[in-house]
Amino acid sequence: MTRRSPWLLALLLGCGLAHADNASDLGPAPAVPPSAAKQVQLAPDDDGFKHPLDALKFNPGLDQREFERATLSALNVYDPWESWNRRVYHFNYRFDEWVFLPVVHGYEYVTPRFVRSGVSNFFSNIAEVPSLLNSLLQLKGKRAMNTTARLLFNTTFGVLGLWDPATRMGLPRQTEDFGQTLGFYGVPAGPYLMLPILGPSNLRDTGGLVTDFVAGQQVDYLGVASASGDYWEIPTLQVIDRRYSNSFRYGQMNTPFEYEKLRYFYTESRKLQIGE
Repeated sequence: MTRRSPWLLALLLGCGLAHADNASDLGPAPAVPPSAAKQVQLAPDDDGFKHPLDALKFNPGLDQREFERATLSALNVYDPWESWNRRVYHFNYRFDEWVFLPVVHGYEYVTPRFVRSGVSNFFSNIAEVPSLLNSLLQLKGKRAMNTTARLLFNTTFGVLGLWDPATRMGLPRQTEDFGQTLGFYGVPAGPYLMLPILGPSNLRDTGGLVTDFVAGQQVDYLGVASASGDYWEIPTLQVIDRRYSNSFRYGQMNTPFEYEKLRYFYTESRKLQIGE
């Protein structure tokens, strides 16, 4: 084998030189007109972006394996209704831009800050009731005692919840919902679901929202549920306050993959809330 290797090397070199001579005989390669080159550069990809990889820059200190693992985890969310969810996502985006946020800005313009804080505290105090019920269902005694104390102090010393003295007393707000209760007992999240106006959810948490709403109606703490049936201003103000209290804005991630990121963040945050 070793005796034949010099002859094999010489044969390969000879073939290479012959190929080079043939290429030189054919003359130089035809030049591409500038207009054609410009058309090639501007040809869009299938996804509508014009050569996005050309301007893509990587962090040299980034671990490529960690990057790939994180990317795959973000995409690995059970979303069989993605086509419908994306339509709802775009509807929410436009509704938020054209309706919800202008109403919130008007609400901020006509009401002083202390009034907005009082409204938020009042509705947060009402929401302590479902949190208490779900803490009891999850056998979280310490959290249930904390929520009960918050209800008592904020309803009495806080004048029906318009102020929040419980937080200053070292009793932070700890929310629990029926979706977390179901997850606590091992109920799977199910398919990802984008709800109109309400935003990201999943099949389990959507059922939890309905259950918490029914529980709040049945308890009717401070008579708010019954009064809401007679005065439409109360649920309307509650919806506006909920959007006012949420700092999320569509498009703030500044990425064409906001749908995937929002889906991933919601899924992971729910896992953390259930596990705490």
